Amino acid sequence: MAAPRPPPARLSGVTVPAPIQDLEALRALTALFKEQRNRETAPRTIFQRVLDILKKSTHAVELACRDPSQAEHLASSLQLITECFRCLRNACIECPVNQNSIRNLDTIGVAVDLIFLFRELRVEQESLLTAFRCGLQFLGNIASRNEDSQSIVWVHAFPELFLSCLNHPDKKIVAYSSMILFTSLNSERMKELEENLNIAIDVIEAHQKQPESEWPFLIITDHFLKSPELVKAMYAKMSSQERVTLLDLIIAKLVGDEPLTKDDIPVFLSHAELIASTFVDRCEMLSKLTSEQHADGEEALATIRLLDVLCEMTANTDLLSYLQVFPGLLERVLDLLRLIHVAGNDSASIFSSSGCIRAEGDISSVGEGFKSHLIRLIGNLCYKNKDNQDKKNLICVGCCRCGPDVQQVNGSSDSQVSELDGIPLILDSCRMDDSNPFLTQWVVYAIRNLTEDNSQNQDLIAKMEEQGLADASLLKKMGFEVEKRGDKLILKPTSDPPPL
Repeated sequence: MAAPRPPPARLSGVTVPAPIQDLEALRALTALFKEQRNRETAPRTIFQRVLDILKKSTHAVELACRDPSQAEHLASSLQLITECFRCLRNACIECPVNQNSIRNLDTIGVAVDLIFLFRELRVEQESLLTAFRCGLQFLGNIASRNEDSQSIVWVHAFPELFLSCLNHPDKKIVAYSSMILFTSLNSERMKELEENLNIAIDVIEAHQKQPESEWPFLIITDHFLKSPELVKAMYAKMSSQERVTLLDLIIAKLVGDEPLTKDDIPVFLSHAELIASTFVDRCEMLSKLTSEQHADGEEALATIRLLDVLCEMTANTDLLSYLQVFPGLLERVLDLLRLIHVAGNDSASIFSSSGCIRAEGDISSVGEGFKSHLIRLIGNLCYKNKDNQDKKNLICVGCCRCGPDVQQVNGSSDSQVSELDGIPLILDSCRMDDSNPFLTQWVVYAIRNLTEDNSQNQDLIAKMEEQGLADASLLKKMGFEVEKRGDKLILKPTSDPPPL
C-alpha cells in the first residue's frame, strides 16, 4: 500500500502540493505569485523547496556539459529549471521580503552558475534558450531596488556573465543581461567597468544592433554619459561605427526634451573637451576626403559626427563659452570650410553634389550637410565673442576676389593668399546646395553673429558690396543693406527682418 501523501500546504487561501516536487506544482506556484498578496504571505520554506528542485535539475545540465551525448535527455530537466526560475522571478516582483529570503538561501549563486553552464552547452534547443532567459529575468528581478541583492549579483556575475551575454545572438538574452547590468550599476562599479572596457563597448554594440531595446540605451544615457573617464577610455578603444553610435546618443541627450541639469554641466564640459580635441586632431583626415584618396568611410563619418556634436554643444550657453576659447577649434573649422569650398566643384570629392562614399549600414553620403554644419559652428563660436569675430583668418587676407580697397580695410594689402578666406568665403557659400539643407539660413546666421557690434566686419562687407563682390540682394535677404554717407559706406540692418 502506498504511503499517504502529506497534507497540502496553504498559500494565502490556495492549496498547493507540499513538498513541491513536480512541474505542475511549480506552475501552480508561478501563477500564484502573479498576485501581490500571495507574494507577501509566501513562507520561506517554499523557496527552499524550489531551490532544491533547481539544484537537483542542475546535475543533468552538468552531465550534459561533460558528455554532449547526454544533451538529448535534458528536456525534462530544462522544463523544471525554467519553471523554477519563473516561480522565483514572480516571487521577487515588488517584494523585498521575498528578495531577501531568496538571496539568503544563496539562490543567486546557483542561478549564475547554472547560466554559465547554459553558455557551455553546445546545443540548439528552444527549451535551453527559454531557461536561459528566465534565469536572467530572475536575476534582474531579485536585484531590482534591492542594494544587498545587487551587490551579490555583481559579485557572482561580473564580469563573466556580461561578457558572455551582452553579445549573445539571442536578442532577449542581450536585453535581459542589459537589465541586470543597468539595475546593478552604481558609481563604484562604474570604476570597475573602466578596467573591463569590453563590457561597456558591448553595451554600445547592443544598442547599435537593437536601438529599440530600452536597457542598453538607459545604461548609456543614465550611467556611461555621467562618467567622463569611462567615455574617454571607451572612445579610444571603439571602432568607428561604435563611436558614431555613442556620439548619436550624446546628441540625443543634448537635444532631448529635458535640458542638462547643473550636475550635468561639469560632466558635459569634460565631454566637450574630448569632442573638440578629437575633432581638431582628426581634421587632417577629413582634408583627405577632398581628393581622390578617400579615407575610410566609417572613420570619416565618425569624425563628421564630432562636428554635429559640437554644433549642438555650442547651442548650449553653458558649454558655448568653453568651446569659444578652445585652442585651434575655430581655425580648424575655417580651414575645413576653405578646403571643401574649393573641393565642391570636384566630382571626385564627397563634398561635391555627386560625391558619395558607401559605408557599412544605411549611409548614403558621408559629406551630406557638412558645409552647413561648419558654417553653423562658425556662427555659434562667434556669437557675442569679439575675439573670434576678429580672428585674422575670418577676415579676407588678400583674397583673390577682393580688390585693394577691401584689403586696405583689413590692413593686409601686402598679403597675397590665393584662396577665399573668412567672411568672403562664408558669403560665397550662400547658394542652393541639395547636399547642404538650410545652407543659406546658416550663412545668414553666421554673418549676423560676425557683424554684431563689429564695425570692422561691417565695413568689410560694405566695401565688398560696392565692388560687386557681395550680392546686394543676398545682403538684403540677410537683413542688411549698404548705405553711402559721404565718402563712407555703412552696412546697416534693413527695416524688415529676414526670414529664418
